[in-house]
Amino acid sequence: MADGNKGPENLSEVLARLFAARGWGRKTERVRLERAWEEAAGPETAAETRLGNFRRGVLEIEVRSGVLLQELAQFRKRTVLTTLRTVLVGMTITDLKFRAAAW
Repeated sequence: MADGNKGPENLSEVLARLFAARGWGRKTERVRLERAWEEAAGPETAAETRLGNFRRGVLEIEVRSGVLLQELAQFRKRTVLTTLRTVLVGMTITDLKFRAAAW
């Protein structure tokens, strides 16, 4: 017990600090995003894409095929974004950014 504390710390506070220090919260968020993406895009599309960065509400999607990139960006973006917002309650997604990638 450190000076100034009046008693033992609450377990939830200790765990919150541990999760933050180890980055576990980010890993859990990433898995949640990946599952939501697969649900929103469908398994075939998800197999040809992978998640990039997620910053300031913008989720970046790396796309293996130029044709699929155009399809997602021009025809399916609004539907996929709506589904993601529905599935990811409590997480703010303002936009999707698609970019060509090879892996």
